[in-house]
Amino acid sequence: MTRGITITSAVHFRHGRGRRKVLERGEAPTATVEPGSVPRVSRLMALALRLQRLVQSGEVADYADLARLGHVTRARVTQIMNLLNLAPDIQEELLFLPRTVKGRDPIRERHLRPIAGVLDWRKQRRMWKQLLAEQQVPQQPNHGG
Repeated sequence: MTRGITITSAVHFRHGRGRRKVLERGEAPTATVEPGSVPRVSRLMALALRLQRLVQSGEVADYADLARLGHVTRARVTQIMNLLNLAPDIQEELLFLPRTVKGRDPIRERHLRPIAGVLDWRKQRRMWKQLLAEQQVPQQPNHGG
């Protein structure tokens, strides 16, 4: 009679493509998640950039298609996509706003609509700085590379 061999090793699952889970050797990496939540306007800015890529690549025909796929009105898609009218540095700052630990997000999308409606980026930047001061949002260091 032969005896089996028992091998003991630490393993963990990680997310693979789609819904697939992948088995990996070793201990699971410790999650280092900052407290709080990503501000809604940061998520909306990221969404606008993603939706723009979908339209530009031809994966989606137009904003009306986006509205149908997202189960929202065309007007709502337009409001979100208007964030792309902001100066690039403002868009970047939106993406890197500090997490909201408690209470409401200090910057809300409705605060940004008048700024996005201005064509002059210098005026937008002045309005943005004023909004940050009014809402007492600490300015982040430059995230560009």
